[in-house]
Amino acid sequence: MAHVPAPRAETAALADSYGRILAEPVVASHDVPPFHRAPYDGFAIRSEDSRGAGEHRRISFRVVGQIGAGQMPARELGEGEAVRIMTGAPLPPNADAVVMLEQAVEDGQGFAIRKPFRAWENVSLRGEDARAGEVLVEQGNLIHPGVVALLATFGYASVRVARKPVVGLMTTGTELLQVHEPLAPGKIRDSNGPMIAAQLARLGNPSRSYGFVRDDLDQAFELVRRALRETDCVITTGGVSVGDYDYLPAIYERLGAKVLFNKVAMRPGSVTTVAVWEGKFLFGLSGNPSACYVGFEIFARPALLRMMGSRKPYLPHTQAVLTEDFTKPNPFTRFVRAVYRHDGSRPTVAPAGFNKSNAVSSIARSNALMVLPGGSRGFRRGAIVDVLLPGTEEGEAEWRIP
Repeated sequence: MAHVPAPRAETAALADSYGRILAEPVVASHDVPPFHRAPYDGFAIRSEDSRGAGEHRRISFRVVGQIGAGQMPARELGEGEAVRIMTGAPLPPNADAVVMLEQAVEDGQGFAIRKPFRAWENVSLRGEDARAGEVLVEQGNLIHPGVVALLATFGYASVRVARKPVVGLMTTGTELLQVHEPLAPGKIRDSNGPMIAAQLARLGNPSRSYGFVRDDLDQAFELVRRALRETDCVITTGGVSVGDYDYLPAIYERLGAKVLFNKVAMRPGSVTTVAVWEGKFLFGLSGNPSACYVGFEIFARPALLRMMGSRKPYLPHTQAVLTEDFTKPNPFTRFVRAVYRHDGSRPTVAPAGFNKSNAVSSIARSNALMVLPGGSRGFRRGAIVDVLLPGTEEGEAEWRIP
């Protein structure tokens, strides 16, 4: 995260702002409400005229007019006078209470009340929601529908947002086929490229596919170098382990890139590699689908969100009760594709089926990552475990693996 470049800003129209990250704070340009207004349909009165009202002493009011939403009062109220007022309409200058319709006993000329009203009872006060000049949403926050409503309220026809980094994608391996190609002996269809593109799309991030990197070092180097010139970040899948055709470490060396780390004590995704070249990230993710998926969520996602200026770049974290044994011990921290449920008194979590690093089905079935610290023992049903939640709109400001 220390190597993330400073975010760059651009202007987005309000209609295109949803899902972007604010590059400026949202500041109230006026009070909300901008005037004292009625929160209900009823009658605006002077509270002093209601003193002494009770079940056995009804006080009557004369209705001298009507104010609809968007209209301005014609005059002040006199003693014992009231105006019929609609929800959202401004109160007359000297009115300070609203009698709701169900609190009034109407007659031909007006209505009566059976209780006194306090000053400002049933009134939405000017500025009670927001004051002019108040910072309502800080820079770096996600623009969700509620923030869109605020922007519209304060006249932001356009807003400064963080520019989205363009990410170049490429997959390595001569064994790979494109999705439309029929299977052939020794071949598999590429699932990592489309999956990473979808994970980026979930962040609202554009991507550019550079296709397959065949098992040729010179061609692979030229493709990676081209992608670095044309994008802000490059993600490769495969080619980072220790086989004869795993060229990415050699490509990083030829580029002169700074390798931040090469291999991680985790399962799946131990062969994840991250490097930086001229301020641009190169994420070398595993060619195994589950390892690739986890590597993106744990490492690429927070870096990309921080590049967009996000204040909450990490996956949302919670805890849940494990509902089935997971007995296999492992010395490394595991990120298990899991099903998280919160439909009872306590949230629960369970593995999402086949969970080897080359699994695809468990990714499709899962909605969470169960985090199991490394050790010599497994985990039993009923244990409280940590859970990360990909796909949630906003994440955490910080999270540490226990």
